[in-house]
Amino acid sequence: MRAYIIRSLLQSLIVLWMVLLIVFLMLHMTGDPADVLMPDEATLEEIAAFNKERGFDQPLYVQYFNFLFGHQQNKGVLRGDFGISFYHNVPAMGLVTERIPATAILAVFALFVGLVIAIPTGILSAVFRKTWIDYFSSVLSMAGQSIPNFWLGLILIILFSEILGWLPTSGYREAKSIILPGLAAGLYATARIMRMTRSTLLEVMSQDFVNTARSKGIAEALVIGRHALKNASIPIVTIIGLELGGLLSGTVVVEVIFAWPGVGWLVVESINVNDYPVVQAAVALLSLMFVGVNLAVDIVYAWLDPRVTYS
Repeated sequence: MRAYIIRSLLQSLIVLWMVLLIVFLMLHMTGDPADVLMPDEATLEEIAAFNKERGFDQPLYVQYFNFLFGHQQNKGVLRGDFGISFYHNVPAMGLVTERIPATAILAVFALFVGLVIAIPTGILSAVFRKTWIDYFSSVLSMAGQSIPNFWLGLILIILFSEILGWLPTSGYREAKSIILPGLAAGLYATARIMRMTRSTLLEVMSQDFVNTARSKGIAEALVIGRHALKNASIPIVTIIGLELGGLLSGTVVVEVIFAWPGVGWLVVESINVNDYPVVQAAVALLSLMFVGVNLAVDIVYAWLDPRVTYS
């Protein structure tokens, strides 16, 4: 187990380095930050001084070296310092970590919504295969994977906020503000978890040990819950872990639609003003969270199934 964790951590570091390299190169293709941050009446000398202060007058490989190891007051990414935000003039990582709780709350709530709907529906769909329950869940699953979350978010706002007036349209002011963005973000995860639960459970329910449990007179609910569902849990846990990681890093559209003050909304704002340090800090932190969630899922495997070994 220890060797596996160490190997996974090393692989994760390589993944993080590749992500940061790609983001660094892509951001430097979007244009000159001075064009956005400097006033229109700025002289060429002022623009040149700005670029020199930020290190943008250096060759790209020198800028990347400074990005990793530090430049002037910036200690470098390897020390956890992504520099000062160009737009907000505060440490970039501090700005991102302030938004992490809002994104985490939204992601966890969206996953909770998905699990509450997907697991029972997937189990019922597998148990009552080829009945109206199965057909209804299949339609619901296809709808969940087909409907774009930005369109769903707008429909939810029109229905529950504008027409019925039950829920706020946006913001982070009260507890019920999370309901609409949570539903919009969680429907896609619901569909994937539901399909995985159904297909995995159907495969397990056809195996001999399940038929043996039934032949012993064990109640069907116990056969499904204690025997079939536990043995089908590894693929389900895998998809749950992937969905949680995806929700932590992929709620950008939902956050923008509902003005949810999370990392996704911050990234969009920072891209619009070429605020490199904030975008890089946000991508690094979200990637780290995604990798951490997947590593935790791998470790949970051994607890769910003793037959799983890490060699």
